[in-house]
Amino acid sequence: MKKIAVIGAGTMGNGIAHVFAQAGFPVSLIDVSEQQLQKAVQTISKNLDRQVAKGTLDAATKETALGHITTHSSLAVGVQDAELVVEAATENTELKLKIFQQLDEHAPQGCILASNTSSISITKIAAVTNRPEAVIGMHFMNPVPVMKLVEIINGYATSKEVTDTIVELSKQLGKVPCVVNDYPGFVANRILMPMINEAIYTLFEGVAGVAEIDTVMKLGMAHPMGPLQLADFIGLDVCLSILQVLHDGFGNPKYAPCPLLVNMVMAKKLGAKTGEGFYTYTPGSKELVVSKGFKK
Repeated sequence: MKKIAVIGAGTMGNGIAHVFAQAGFPVSLIDVSEQQLQKAVQTISKNLDRQVAKGTLDAATKETALGHITTHSSLAVGVQDAELVVEAATENTELKLKIFQQLDEHAPQGCILASNTSSISITKIAAVTNRPEAVIGMHFMNPVPVMKLVEIINGYATSKEVTDTIVELSKQLGKVPCVVNDYPGFVANRILMPMINEAIYTLFEGVAGVAEIDTVMKLGMAHPMGPLQLADFIGLDVCLSILQVLHDGFGNPKYAPCPLLVNMVMAKKLGAKTGEGFYTYTPGSKELVVSKGFKK
């Protein structure tokens, strides 16, 4: 691989661009918003600075990594010489299908098309292209520069050659690849989201409070973060979207989103990104404060 393109300059997109650039790959970071692109490059620079401060990276390597990144607001221009495209747009089915139709039109023949989707069918995404054998899931975990796992999802038509290529590429990034098959939620979210949903039901039914639920899971189950705090970190809208994919895909009521989650999303209480979810978030503060509506 000599050239990587990343679609989407949000949290996941800038993290993916960061790890590829740090590993020495030229990266085209693509987003329709010039403002978002500028913000992404600033975020990558700050995250690289943290690595320098911790002694895990030297200043010269930081500058070299930043030099590997170019930004583009045009998808057609950004992918024109890519050998791998990683789509990291919002977790919205229609948007992803539209992007992959455009990628199929503009990306070179032989270019692998990967999606960072956490729940949407790779087979469905591949079906809108004329190269389904070259479409694969490459699900990075957040924060991308820190988390080691890459969940690699084979669509129905994904070729073994493409899978093998992405496995080896993930290792070059210092990640641990785990290959799974294309069923709703794959592995990560098929297991994680029902746990988060059950934690929300536990709160909804008055079994325990926010802090108590998270404390039980952190201290009793050795989870680094409680499920309600994790839901805030992921984004409650994203959690709801994934649960809806699971519910629709399996037709099983055990995946039905908790009414409290639905109401919080409608109220725009989406977690850390909006400043309030199960906890409230103050810029510059790391103190974990239960949201006013859930205090006893």
